[in-house]
Amino acid sequence: MPFTTLPNTLREALAQREYDKPTAVQSAVIESEAVNQDLIVSAQTGSGKTVAFGLSMSNQLLEDTGKMPFLVEPLALIIAPTRELALQVSRELNWLYANSSAQIATCVGGMDASKERRNLRKGAHIIVGTPGRLRDHLERGALDLAKLRVAVLDEADEMLDMGFRDDLEEILDATPDERRTLLFSATMPKQIVALAKRYQKDALRISTVGEDRGHGDISYEVVTVAPADTENAVVNMLRYHEAESAMLFCGTRDAVRRLHASLVERGFSAVALSGEHTQAERNQAMQALRNKRARVCVATDVAARGLDLPTLSLVIHVEIPRDPETLQHRSGRTGRAGRKGTAVIIAPYQRRKRVERMLRDAKIRAEWRDAPSREDIIAKDNERMMDGLLEAVEIDEEDRKMAEILLEKKTPEEIAVALVQAHRAKMPAPEKMLDKVAQSQPRDTGPRPGFEDTVWYSMNVGHNQRADARWILPVLCRRGHITKNEIGAIRINGDTTLFEIPRKVSEKFMEAVTKSHGSGNDDTDDIEISQFNGTPRDAAKRRGRNGGRDGGRGRSSGRDGRKFSSRPTYGNKQGHDVGRGDTRGGSRGDGNRESGGRGEGYKGRGGDRKAGDRAAKKRDYGDKPARDGDFKKRDGGAKKPRSDGEYKKRDDRPKRNFDGGSDGKRKKLSGSFDGDTPVVAKKIKRPHRGKRPIQRKSK
Repeated sequence: MPFTTLPNTLREALAQREYDKPTAVQSAVIESEAVNQDLIVSAQTGSGKTVAFGLSMSNQLLEDTGKMPFLVEPLALIIAPTRELALQVSRELNWLYANSSAQIATCVGGMDASKERRNLRKGAHIIVGTPGRLRDHLERGALDLAKLRVAVLDEADEMLDMGFRDDLEEILDATPDERRTLLFSATMPKQIVALAKRYQKDALRISTVGEDRGHGDISYEVVTVAPADTENAVVNMLRYHEAESAMLFCGTRDAVRRLHASLVERGFSAVALSGEHTQAERNQAMQALRNKRARVCVATDVAARGLDLPTLSLVIHVEIPRDPETLQHRSGRTGRAGRKGTAVIIAPYQRRKRVERMLRDAKIRAEWRDAPSREDIIAKDNERMMDGLLEAVEIDEEDRKMAEILLEKKTPEEIAVALVQAHRAKMPAPEKMLDKVAQSQPRDTGPRPGFEDTVWYSMNVGHNQRADARWILPVLCRRGHITKNEIGAIRINGDTTLFEIPRKVSEKFMEAVTKSHGSGNDDTDDIEISQFNGTPRDAAKRRGRNGGRDGGRGRSSGRDGRKFSSRPTYGNKQGHDVGRGDTRGGSRGDGNRESGGRGEGYKGRGGDRKAGDRAAKKRDYGDKPARDGDFKKRDGGAKKPRSDGEYKKRDDRPKRNFDGGSDGKRKKLSGSFDGDTPVVAKKIKRPHRGKRPIQRKSK
């Protein structure tokens, strides 16, 4: 019989939970050869590992009566990587040792540390906690591990990946050498092997992971979608399966926040679970899932370990897992303890190769399919609704009276339709998915439907009049008595705007425009609208040949004549030797501005300024009178006179003679500029470059 070697208290607890037979890992740890041995166990996620090490350590904890001994110091220590996993382990051990009078305490981050220390002072047979909080209690002297009999490391590989190696070593070093050490890990990297060699003695290796690493109770599906359609695919998968509980995994906290808000807005009862939530918020979210007040949990990978929801039957990988191990741990939240589950991977088209490689490395076979359409979801809803309504129900007297009243006022058909509508109103609406073929192929660049044959029109406003499409559209609709759907492309230029109208409505449009022009009913009635000859592309070609557009800047028609024969001279009022029209588009310059490509007589964009006007306005500073007198030219230049008369030549200035000191440095200036005021020379630093000037000041 199963569990025959266990104490009666444990067998009673297992029977109450309807454990008919042990799982593979549970059966392996209670074998005679595994009793009292250090163990290294590799088992699949969801295979009952928590109950397995709970049963395995019973020989070290329970007395012959099946009860716990008198409470003094902790006898067993279970270390888990996350708060959720530690709390889950504590709940599992509580019911397993409920008939054994066991006291179990939890020590996890995010909870009240002072309350945990009080519980530790009262005493506990089993301590369950996370590495950081356990190390904190150990260093503060609140945790005494001197009499510890069993130490369990659950998900050891995850703890090492999270950087808890130092914490684990400090905790295990504080335990007695004769303790028993159980190490549970889904994988066996080199760090786990090194940890086992240091803290275990003749450990027995147990592995229940077969060649087919995929969980036997989980069916895998891969849904290929367009990248922009991921959220819609998630909504449709939730609606298609209508799972009692579902978990959605994202890669970042921001993604969790956005998806959770979107699902709540659509009408799903969802909760969020990520590293930014406090422990109290996490507990509330998990309690809402267990009480069925929420059906969807959006979480990051931090929640991929340790969550055990009995009703969880659907896992959706909204973002592709980073490796096969993450895929295993995420998917392992469903299909636990013999129950069936479904794991769905949302794969964008361009990530198909990566998903195939990951599934191959994980040795998982998955079904590739498209996201459910609206029609698929409606058909599934009808099927579920028919199954629910055709089930036998118990009818009490009040319900019968209400049904009779409804039959008197409504026909059976009307009542049935109202029932169907009420059933569908409770469900979020499915999303319309994008066409897979249209997303995978390049976008069609042809004309819009209905605009294959169009007529172009012109209006005399553009960028220079601050015109934009938001202002032009209502003007055209009002003037031409058409809708915005009958207006095609709009091209706004400097002083003109071109737009296209389908030829089938062009006559009606021009007739309405002609009647409304100059009516005075609107400020825009004076805008001139006329039919344009050709298309904007034809106009661009004409501007390139003729040079310039609307007297403005046109494209250059060639590169010959691009150089100037000489630099312009502004002082002789002759203008440029060669016009600059060659670089501004238009005909080649012949020596004045009029031949340039900026329009006739350059003045802004088409003024009447003639050649040489800029040079004519150039002031000759050599002839301008100064404020204090006339300028005296020196070598053709101009210098402003000093306030006390004519500017003196440098040769007429007094010489500055320095007396040398004993150290050879300059000390004193004996002369002066006026010959009567001696000054002292002193060097100062200046922030600019150049020679350091001499500061002169009177004694």
